[in-house]
Amino acid sequence: MAEHILGSPHEVGTVEHAQWLVDRHIQEENPLHIEQAMRLYTEDVIWEVPGRRLTYRGKDQVKANYLRIFDAAEDISFEPIERFATPERVVDDMWVRFKLIGPGFENAPMPYGTRVRMRLVHNFHITDGLISREIGYEMWMADDGDPTDANL
Repeated sequence: MAEHILGSPHEVGTVEHAQWLVDRHIQEENPLHIEQAMRLYTEDVIWEVPGRRLTYRGKDQVKANYLRIFDAAEDISFEPIERFATPERVVDDMWVRFKLIGPGFENAPMPYGTRVRMRLVHNFHITDGLISREIGYEMWMADDGDPTDANL
């Protein structure tokens, strides 16, 4: 019998479920839906950003981190570039744009007030149909608004 969780139309252990899970995560990664986003993680999730030397363990630490990030950024937008998956991994490549307005982005490499354009590559690990590890590789740059270099 196929196992479906969290309202996924896809069977756990399939590429389709893994992609659905990450898509749902990105949609719900905001202050209004933080509780729904937390449901997509295992209890012992590990959330890492190696470039800022950060590791959080467990849903409580991850949620607290997200709430700090939401307070530190405004005008957030996402532009997908590419996503590929296996049943146990999803790699997601995107542009993220925002204005850094406060200290919630721990170890941020830019000063407050900067309009940021970030190339963000996620490596999501999927265990039993949930996200068990999220690794974000961030490449920060000032967003000068020049559309000709959007594909860097």
